Amino acid sequence: MAGLNSSSPASAAPTDELVAAAKAEGHLTVVGLPRDWWGYGDIIDGFKAKYGLCITELMPDAGSAKVINTIRNARDTADPQAPDVIDVGLPFALSAKRDGLLRPYKVAAWEAIPDAAKDPDGYWYGGYYGTLAFEVNADIVTTMPTDWADLASPKYRNAVGLAGNLTSNQAIQGIFAAGLSAAHGNADEAADQGLSFFADLSRRGNFVPIVGGLASLEDGRTPILVRWDYLAATDRERSGGRTRIEIVRPKTGIVGGVYAQAISAFTPHPNAARLWMEYLYTETRAFLNSGYAPADLEGKLARVQHSGTEVYPLFPTQEELDRAREIITNGWGDVVGVQIQCLPCGSPSGIPMVFSEGTIGQRTMSR
Repeated sequence: MAGLNSSSPASAAPTDELVAAAKAEGHLTVVGLPRDWWGYGDIIDGFKAKYGLCITELMPDAGSAKVINTIRNARDTADPQAPDVIDVGLPFALSAKRDGLLRPYKVAAWEAIPDAAKDPDGYWYGGYYGTLAFEVNADIVTTMPTDWADLASPKYRNAVGLAGNLTSNQAIQGIFAAGLSAAHGNADEAADQGLSFFADLSRRGNFVPIVGGLASLEDGRTPILVRWDYLAATDRERSGGRTRIEIVRPKTGIVGGVYAQAISAFTPHPNAARLWMEYLYTETRAFLNSGYAPADLEGKLARVQHSGTEVYPLFPTQEELDRAREIITNGWGDVVGVQIQCLPCGSPSGIPMVFSEGTIGQRTMSR
């Protein structure tokens, strides 16, 4: 994953007035911020330690659609756990702005954020981006897939999973990426082709219909995951060497995605929300210090190395993503015909597990 690089001057502190107002509110509610995603655990702890605000970490593993729904609930009901700040895939931020669910605010470091990665009126700002990759348990899978079509091989039976359900930006873009490869780069056909691709994987017995993660990767339920490359890298760090994890970026169908931060239009703690954004972008510059600036989200971002050649991923337009989400979420049941299960950690799954290539077994989960 890369942040949004800037050559602007050193970080600045938020105003005393903002700090005092945020401390008077005394609380911040974040939603959909996994602690192992972009170092959010350290960021949350650092913010809490510095300013002494209580932080509620609401639904840390929620997908972008569910995150946006928490704002709708705050609008329509007196929800005591209304979120203040969110982190969602860019298409969800754009649609949330259109629906009146976001509150504008420009951080002090506004000029350091590239124009292509922020809403001109301050409703959202991109923080980081990545590309879809194959996260592979190399202790189980000894022959690495190199492209999407490889996943249909018999050697990957009961092996391939999505790291997200169909309401998540990650899963939708993963399906889109597979279809983009099958459609030879035609974005207009990518969603339909993606559904056909996963339907074929399911018929072959290669697709495992559970929401995959590090646990299912390590124990053999999903030894190959379609996942953002930066999350795969985080999994490798979390594994601490107990599992050999390889990260393979496919040769074709290379899709990038930007994640954006925003403040809820119905935030109960607006000053704490503003202080959080200043902490991210101005004070610690957590989202401005690594990677390089995305000057063009449609292709001049995040180059990927393949055989010594730099390849630019496709960053789908808002229209392409809206259309893909509608096709995929509405067509999955009819075309693919399997429901993706969200399983609690450590529960017996009943899902066949791969122990080595070509060998399928089953066991009871112990963790």
